[in-house]
Amino acid sequence: MTDTSVLFQPFNSPKLTLPNRIVMAPMTRNMAPEGVPARPNADYYRRRAEGGVGLILSEGTVIARPASRNMAAIPFFHGEAPLGGWRGVIEGVHEAGGKMGPQIWHTGGVPSSDATFERGPLDTPSGLDAPGKPAGEPMTEEAIADTVAAFARAAADAKALGFDTFEIHGAHGYLIDQFFWSGTNLREDRYGGATIAERSRFAAEIVAAMREAVGPDYPILLRVSQWKQQDYGARLAETPEAMEQWLGPLVAAGVDILHCSQRRFWEPEFPEIDGEQGLNFAGWAKKITGVPTISVGSVGLNSDFISTFQGGNAESSGLEGLVTRMERGEFDLIAVGRALLSDPHWVEKVREARHDDIRDFDPGTLSVLA
Repeated sequence: MTDTSVLFQPFNSPKLTLPNRIVMAPMTRNMAPEGVPARPNADYYRRRAEGGVGLILSEGTVIARPASRNMAAIPFFHGEAPLGGWRGVIEGVHEAGGKMGPQIWHTGGVPSSDATFERGPLDTPSGLDAPGKPAGEPMTEEAIADTVAAFARAAADAKALGFDTFEIHGAHGYLIDQFFWSGTNLREDRYGGATIAERSRFAAEIVAAMREAVGPDYPILLRVSQWKQQDYGARLAETPEAMEQWLGPLVAAGVDILHCSQRRFWEPEFPEIDGEQGLNFAGWAKKITGVPTISVGSVGLNSDFISTFQGGNAESSGLEGLVTRMERGEFDLIAVGRALLSDPHWVEKVREARHDDIRDFDPGTLSVLA
């Protein structure tokens, strides 16, 4: 039976302490009518705090920019009523003994899955959602400055509401990531360029503005990814040197923890360097930048993953592989997504070795706040 104690060791960093190493990954719910979180949203997050999650990261919640969201019931993180709703969320999480941060977001040029949802002019780096796919118009420098300021206001509001941290969504082909990606950032001004370091300027300005808004001692998380929803095979950094050029300026600007999203946490980032059992994305990001990292990608989705609790064949993609990576310090925290939708007490059951009680992921939970 796999010893899972490493998952339940406290996490201590200069700005953030957590009771264990398990993070609830941000998951879009699109269940905040008029952009306002209400009692069902607050209860949903509170249940995960009661279930023992070390840190809850909210669904993406958008800044005060036109067309910042691409679905009608994505929550706002601006305005009196939405911020009042978020105050209720964090108060409930704290009452349950949990810690939480909102994920601050702008969807950029990504289209809506709801044909009836009307958006205004889109914010995009170069009028593209994907290489060769038009979407919106290139942002002016004034629009860029307004967007940076909107992120900073959201940071100040997160701190004022009492959240323990916040996460900037810089991944998965949304606005910030569209600036990183050479296929969607064709700008010829200071926000574009041939190198990933040059295309990181927009994100670095956002981080710096948010850092200024919250002061030096408040923890800032940033979620990044190589893959995009527009192209699962996309890569921003083909080498460790390119990854350093990408992530280094963001850490220098004020990021404390990098949340490194990959589709499968057990896949090596640069197997040509350290082999098929080599460091994953979060491992390389930690090695390169020196800051703590969160790994995420297909953790706990089904009973095949859990089977290693019961002495099944240990695979690198299962629990034993996760534990091995964490024991060797490859990354510091692990984020769990859909498994926590179906089972808010997933963490508690893992800790207590209640293996038979763990529920497999049920796609039906995607449509409810259970």
